[in-house]
Amino acid sequence: MNRMPLRKRLIAGDSGWCLRANRWGGGGHSRSYFATISRLGDGVFWYVLMAALILVDGMTGLAASAHLAATGVIALTLYKLLKRWTRRPRPFASDARIQAWVAPLDEFSFPSGHTLHAVAFSLVAMAHYPLLAWVLVPFTASVAASRVVLGLHYPSDVLAATAIGSGLAGLSLWLVPGVSLFA
Repeated sequence: MNRMPLRKRLIAGDSGWCLRANRWGGGGHSRSYFATISRLGDGVFWYVLMAALILVDGMTGLAASAHLAATGVIALTLYKLLKRWTRRPRPFASDARIQAWVAPLDEFSFPSGHTLHAVAFSLVAMAHYPLLAWVLVPFTASVAASRVVLGLHYPSDVLAATAIGSGLAGLSLWLVPGVSLFA
């Protein structure tokens, strides 16, 4: 029977999964893919999406883009507060075996801001435009995976960010009448 306390076992498991995923980033093609996805997740993808919605759908696209922008401002504020509060070191800073395949945008790991934003934006965008799911779901999953593969986040950072982003999107959709993910 394992006598290690549960908290230590969970942390060790989180680090182990991070190390395994990080090894995928050692290959040229996978590192390039995940670095590109991560860079797009910095905001470029979402800004292009919002501009495209306005160009393609006029005032309806503007309303959807405004909803995305408002959700983004709240997500950014929440994520910065959580990072300052938790101050969890990034995986590469805690374990010399884990490589940071790209430079981090800030010092701390929890939660993954890229994942939080990707999940919140995708859910809000899909509520307005359900047909975008075929692009947004794989992109969001790739953003989340990229953060672990690139050595910037633990799997638990990404899972927590997914839950926070989902909750934020749900609240955002609840506050905006006539828009629902399940309509």
